[in-house]
Amino acid sequence: MSEEQIMKRMNIRISGLGGQGAVTAAHLLAMAANKMGKFSISNPFFGAEKRMAPAESYVRIGPVKIYDRGELVFPEIIMVFHPQVITMQKSYTAPFYSGIKKGGLIIINTNTDLLSDEDHQRLEDLEVSVFNCDATHLAMEVGGTELSTNMAMIGACAGITKVVDLDSLEEALQDRFGKRYVASGGTATLDEAIKKKYAKKEQLLEKNNNTIKKSYEIALEWAKTSKYSPVFYAPGEFEAIAASTS
Repeated sequence: MSEEQIMKRMNIRISGLGGQGAVTAAHLLAMAANKMGKFSISNPFFGAEKRMAPAESYVRIGPVKIYDRGELVFPEIIMVFHPQVITMQKSYTAPFYSGIKKGGLIIINTNTDLLSDEDHQRLEDLEVSVFNCDATHLAMEVGGTELSTNMAMIGACAGITKVVDLDSLEEALQDRFGKRYVASGGTATLDEAIKKKYAKKEQLLEKNNNTIKKSYEIALEWAKTSKYSPVFYAPGEFEAIAASTS
């Protein structure tokens, strides 16, 4: 991959359960993209704001302005924050991989294979790569709390796709938890719960950043032998698109 290559727009769907920080994860990815000079939009989609209820969030990241928002039907990336999204179909999308684009990527928070033979065959036909990331274990081990599961998941996403880098994620983390960012509803409640897990704000930032970095490193190693690759513009293609949208 050369420095001249420009990554095409990436659409990420995050499926989890209430209280896992799916909305926060989407926001952090979008903020990190902005730090890198990219365009992004993130938005949540959920019913009742309660723990263990289905929750989805979406992130769109690209090199040109993004105007569409709302439910993401055809993602390149799907992140599954909780096994019950698959095992108990606690998801607004069934099957959970519905709409995944050919050559896409699925990241699942699990230490075991949760997919049926039918799932494996369908995803293989679509040339979709699946990375099982034991994010909750990593969150407990490095972050000291399962509330850092979302940090492990976005670290894995960044490590494989390179849609954002570690520096931009650290800056986004600082903005989200180190400054006077104002969240609302269930997201605000979760933010406060995370803060109460740590004696000092500096400790919160350090632990969560370390969780992101560790997961990034693990995912980066996995990506070296994976068939997955993000999609880049062909030479001259981006310039033509940028000129037409300016």
